[in-house]
Amino acid sequence: MLTIPHTFINTHKIKFCLCCIWIFILTLQPEPIALLREYLAFIFLGVVGAIFANSTGAGGGVVFVPFFNQLSLSNTTIIATSFAIQCCGMTAGAITWWRHYKKTHYQDVEWQGLFKSLISTVPLSICGILTAQFLIATYTDKALTSLHLYFGIFSILLAIAIYGSIPLMRRKAFLSQYNVIDFVSLAMIAFFGGIITAWLSVGVGELIAVYLILRGFNITYAIAVAVILSAFTVWGAIPYHIFVSNGVYWQIVIFAGAGAIIGGMIAKYVVLYFSPVHLKIFFATWVLIMGVAGLPIW
Repeated sequence: MLTIPHTFINTHKIKFCLCCIWIFILTLQPEPIALLREYLAFIFLGVVGAIFANSTGAGGGVVFVPFFNQLSLSNTTIIATSFAIQCCGMTAGAITWWRHYKKTHYQDVEWQGLFKSLISTVPLSICGILTAQFLIATYTDKALTSLHLYFGIFSILLAIAIYGSIPLMRRKAFLSQYNVIDFVSLAMIAFFGGIITAWLSVGVGELIAVYLILRGFNITYAIAVAVILSAFTVWGAIPYHIFVSNGVYWQIVIFAGAGAIIGGMIAKYVVLYFSPVHLKIFFATWVLIMGVAGLPIW
């Protein structure tokens, strides 16, 4: 009989609990074996999306939106399902980055602004999400009808901004303090980035990361801020899609969400292993290709 050593369980309590919860959720489904056969490959999609998201500061939507478009899902379902998966992957990534900060950079001067940056951005980003979902819902509906056009344009502009920030990554000295203009800029970017995120399921994390890099902050620090901010943002967005739009494709989330948790846990090691410059070049190229391919001109 196969047994799991107690030492393994004690060392990996959270991971073991997550596995048990996932298996329990799977067994509650009407036909778990058939579901497993049909959707198992989405675990790989979740892993890839979360690694991209949590190793670059971008949301997983840069992977999920183009892929779900190829499955001919409705625009509302694409956005809702992307948010649900990101709730899994970005949360895992945010916890991983926070633990990395507490363990490695807690006394690092270049990381001392982490808490201040989150206080300045998280509330405004969630306000932007809620504004798009409830106060300017008409514009949000219009954005969804042209999802692929706006997603393509945003992705191309984001790729250009990332390429433009690459020469700045070769800096040897980084900023460690925010000034008043930075706080105002971060708040504005977070609010309008939240609105864009509500429309495209990507936006606020990418914009904040690019801003911090352009301003001269540590690249790894900028990624950590973007990931943690994105985690709070997607959790602020998902209730609308659960209770109002009812657009979440839960069968996909069960598997892609599990993969996203795995990807979120290992993304930090990707950042720390590879050159930040090479990582950004690869990611910017991917975003550019996805943006051009997503334009409704083909």
